[in-house]
Formats: sequence, structure tokens, C-alpha cells
Amino acid sequence: MTPNARCAAAIDILGAILSGGTGDRVLANWGRGNRYAGSKDRAAIRDIVFECLRRKQSFMHSAGLNSARGLVMGYLLASGAELVPVFTGEKFAPAALTGDELQALKADQPAPSDATRLDYPSWLETRLQTSLGDGLEANMAALQSRAAVYLRVNSKKTTRDNAIASLAADQITAVAVADVETALQVTQNPRRVAQSKAYLTGLVELQDAGSQSLALDVPLKAGARVLDYCAGGGGKSLALAARGV
Repeated sequence: MTPNARCAAAIDILGAILSGGTGDRVLANWGRGNRYAGSKDRAAIRDIVFECLRRKQSFMHSAGLNSARGLVMGYLLASGAELVPVFTGEKFAPAALTGDELQALKADQPAPSDATRLDYPSWLETRLQTSLGDGLEANMAALQSRAAVYLRVNSKKTTRDNAIASLAADQITAVAVADVETALQVTQNPRRVAQSKAYLTGLVELQDAGSQSLALDVPLKAGARVLDYCAGGGGKSLALAARGV
């Protein structure tokens, strides 16, 4: 797929999401219905879609349009790309920009509110300010970007250095996370992790460094029971079990 075709696909997917669909489900359905799209195409489209969802308010504001097309326009504007060469209407590219869209793009937009600029719900502003104080902007800005990929080293099977070496054999670069003895941050080729030997043989698993830190801080003793009020796939339970108490 061409870059323009990927943008057109992202618009279709975002339109379905804005109409009430859930991101992962809409993306999965699109993939099943468009088998011609290769793995790189699907990954690129997914990146566009989730970037637009993370920055929905600010992208729509920059384009002056509250629509799926407006989201992708905002995405392109944020990356410094020209819109006309993308919205050509040719082959699989998005339809050409309409007169209303061109007018919206040329119009002077009012200064965005902090909620719009930083992409958080305005109704949460007071609570966020109370909770985060001077850290509000930094925390909200961090949420506008894709999260880093972290791995937990299974200390029952290997060491952190050996896990790093095993990942490197599959062209994946990972570095140790300070103050979390089991954690690695993937800094290169995160998409290869799921097919790596280290992952498939259980040397590492995907887990946020914060969750790992919590699991390491839990005071454990033999026979103890732990109640996890934020349980998902069982990652923290595995991290606790790996401590071997």
C-alpha cells in the first residue's frame, strides 16, 4: 500500500470508531476484510489510528474539522506533511479536499484550551489539577505519545544480561531500567518481540515497569495471599511467583 492508501484506510477505520466502534475490534475487522494489506501496512495504519485517538482533540482543532478526515489531516499537519498531495482522490488515496475543508484549514483557529492542547477531557481538569499540580502538563504531554515497550525478565529462567543478549540475537535492542531489577526497555524493533526466542521460550514477557516495581515492593512471605484490585492477564501474579518466596 502507498502512504496515501494507508491514510485512506485510517480514515475509514477512524470513521467507524467515531461512530461507536472500539479501536481494536474495528482494526481487526478491517484487517480481515482487506487481506491484501501486508503486516507492515497493518502496523503503519494501526500507528496512524492510535496516534489520532491519543491526540483526538488537538488534531481536530488544528484541522478545524471534527471528523475522521479532520483527524488524519491533523495528524499530517503535526508531522509537517502537505495535505493536497495526500488527499488527491486518485486510486486508493483519500478523496480530494472539499471547499468546506479548505475553508476550515485556512480559517484562523482560536487558541486551544489546555484540555484541547493536551488532549484530556475538560470535565476532568479540576481533578487532574488537584492530583497532579505542577506536573499536569508533563503528565498529559507524556500520554500524547506512544508508550515505551517494557519487558519483565523471568528470573526463574535467566538473568537480565542473558535476556538482553538473547533479544539482541533477534535484532532487538533492550536496556536495563534503573531501580527495577527485572525490567528492560525495548529501544529498537519492539514489534519483533512477540516472535523472538526470548519471548517464545518465556525468558521475558511484556509488562510495564511500573507494574514490575509494584510486584517487587509487595512484602511477601510463605503462604501469603495477595489480592490484586487491578488484575489483567496475570502478569503481576507471575512476577510475584518468580520471586520464589
